[in-house]
Amino acid sequence: MSDLSKEIAKKSKSSFYYAFNLLPNEKRDAMNTVYAFCRETDDIVDEGNETEEIKYEKLRKWRIELEKAVVGHSDYSLINKLGKTISQFNIPLDPFFELLKGMEMDLSHKRYLSFDDLVTYCYRVASTVGLMCIEIFGYKHKSTKDYAINLGIALQLTNILRDIKKDSLKGRIYIPQQDLIKFRYSESDLLSHTYNANFVNLMVFETNRAQEYFNKATMNLNLDDKASMFAARAMQHIYHKLLEKIINANYNVFQKNIKVNKIEKAGIAIGVWAKYNLVY
Repeated sequence: MSDLSKEIAKKSKSSFYYAFNLLPNEKRDAMNTVYAFCRETDDIVDEGNETEEIKYEKLRKWRIELEKAVVGHSDYSLINKLGKTISQFNIPLDPFFELLKGMEMDLSHKRYLSFDDLVTYCYRVASTVGLMCIEIFGYKHKSTKDYAINLGIALQLTNILRDIKKDSLKGRIYIPQQDLIKFRYSESDLLSHTYNANFVNLMVFETNRAQEYFNKATMNLNLDDKASMFAARAMQHIYHKLLEKIINANYNVFQKNIKVNKIEKAGIAIGVWAKYNLVY
């Protein structure tokens, strides 16, 4: 199963794969298992052409299988492996079930009225993953939980800004409706991928928000925990690089394919690892 988990992580071409590949074997295997579960959960919502009712039912069954793995035995080998990982690293169960709630939000919410509403979504689909990961990494200070929560929000906000066009093609707008009104950029403008001064002003505002959460995360990470969090720090640097690329492209996410390439991801991950000169 560890090979399947690794294959899912590698196939996704995710920043996760590069950030966590330098972990010692036991922790890397655990992270691949957690990531594979999160990836498969996300795919229930985003992949395939099933109706929303069918996807809801799949999420319901997925939740039941998770509950079965925790107390006994699931019908899915991946979830059984996850159950063992949860037990081995004493990972709280709440983040896993909150993640499932976040995935349900993608079925029920195509719009978000306020930023507070969006933060709830970001917490459920991203901060929860951070809260799972820090238990595997190990930490000394409770503030590391706040680090995970704020970093998750920063990463998800960055994803949202990069994927505005892709999400709009699925009928989803994550930018809060109140922000669109504030900057006089209409929903129809966004759906037609209109790039103008109002959009740039809106994006400046949104990228500054994401930067604030990156800053909050850094402030919450105690010096004693920086070494054990090197993989999370690598993710932080990779996504901050992505945010910088959005800014340097003058926020034109409609016409430019903005990404951090494999070489950059690997270089950032190795650089962060080397900075702490970890010896396991």
